[in-house]
Amino acid sequence: MNCVVILILITITLQPSCNSLNIIGIFPYQGKSHFFVHRVYLQELVKRGHNVTVISHFPESDPPSNYHDVSLVGSIKILEDAIPLKRSYTTISDIAIFLTGAGRENCQVMLANKNVRNLLRDKPKFDIAVVEQFNSDCGLGVAYILGAPVIGITSHILMPWTYSRFGIPNHPAYVSFHFLEGGTKPTLYQRVERILFDFYFKTFYYISQQRDQDTLAKHFDNIPPLEQLARDIKILLLYQNFVLTGSLLFPANVIEVGGYHVDKAKSLTGNLLKFVEEAEHGVIYISFGSLVKSSTMPDEKVQAVLGAISELPQRFIWKWESKTTLLDQNKLYLAEWLPQVDILGHPKTLAFLTHAGMGGTTEAIHFGVPAVAMPVLGDQPSNAAAIEESGLGVQLQIEDLTKDNLITAFKKVLDPKFKANVDEVSKAWHDRPMSPLESAVYWTEFVARHPNITYKTAAVDTPLYQYLCLDVISVFSIAIVLLYAVFRLLISGICRRTTLKEKNIKNAKKKSKLA
Repeated sequence: MNCVVILILITITLQPSCNSLNIIGIFPYQGKSHFFVHRVYLQELVKRGHNVTVISHFPESDPPSNYHDVSLVGSIKILEDAIPLKRSYTTISDIAIFLTGAGRENCQVMLANKNVRNLLRDKPKFDIAVVEQFNSDCGLGVAYILGAPVIGITSHILMPWTYSRFGIPNHPAYVSFHFLEGGTKPTLYQRVERILFDFYFKTFYYISQQRDQDTLAKHFDNIPPLEQLARDIKILLLYQNFVLTGSLLFPANVIEVGGYHVDKAKSLTGNLLKFVEEAEHGVIYISFGSLVKSSTMPDEKVQAVLGAISELPQRFIWKWESKTTLLDQNKLYLAEWLPQVDILGHPKTLAFLTHAGMGGTTEAIHFGVPAVAMPVLGDQPSNAAAIEESGLGVQLQIEDLTKDNLITAFKKVLDPKFKANVDEVSKAWHDRPMSPLESAVYWTEFVARHPNITYKTAAVDTPLYQYLCLDVISVFSIAIVLLYAVFRLLISGICRRTTLKEKNIKNAKKKSKLA
């Protein structure tokens, strides 16, 4: 038996108390920005004394005794600074191909891993399986083999294919679409876009889901349809909050936990601290996250940003992935990596030019930093719309990026009245009955305490024709047709009788004249 599995089995057997849960986290996706969020939740479970086993590409360097990695390191390239900064219908369409292709590869890599296979062979008992809900349902098959009730978890808003499995309404007129602009107030053109792209993304996903089903079938027998397993997920820990994203009709088993990854800001150090402290008019921070590469921005767009920087009195800090010097170092601080939370948490940080990833957006609202959102891919267009609708900032699309437009956007969010509103939004964000991390842990333990109760809404298993009331509409339609037919028959009968009566009267009159 593999030593990793032996260690897991020993720890589970010798767990310190009846309140300590055995939890497995299944995170086969290689996106660093996703796991960065999930890691905070997993580490909190460990701090609470639970035994946590994690399948991922990101093993801990010095894990506690009750944290066990089933490492996928080296099996696939980690996604970081990999996406060019551009946006078009082509790039949106390519996302579906990337997501489903990566999901299929994630499934194959996970099931080919020796430690994963040993784990599935020995089947240690787990009280809970926490499975990322993103680009593949292969993890649900793994959880089924282990016989553990499933909690879904995200680091972003809902994917298009997630709504139906939790019975959540997804109407194009008012529900923001993950990959497109428009927010909750789309134009007619944007609603048409949503319907077409919703069909496009779901089609790719369900094809990929069937391929994952086939991949699992090569290794294991009698795994139910993955879509059915998805509909049986007990609870979804959804990484958003209505203060930012607006109110939606969620069933009771969808829990908003957005914000738990944000830690307290630490003091800046070295040259970065000196740069910020000496900024007489404050600083503006620019970053497009860990996935999008700023240095791939077209030259005319770079010049637009630099032109705006030169005309504003503030100093700027920019996450930039090349060694190129763009401006005077007393005006613009460049680095390939920056302590984003510590920068946003510094009192001299006045604004944030962001790609509107959920991580950075959450950090901006946490610290009350006004944002200029310039979305690139994924959920960023929807997040950017939420930033504007919530009052946290303004949107600026890549195609609209010019020096003048950027200066206008910065001046708007730098206005003291705008900042005062952002502070109110941030205050509401923090005002919760329990912290998002407390909430995530509470509901995890709740599922372990009550694994057999019904969590899902009846909408999940309601057939589409019933959900759309097509059968009711059919009944009323048939009734109307029948009433119309009866009415026609009655009128026709009355008309015939009247005609016959008139004809008889005429015949009688003719006979009386002849007589």
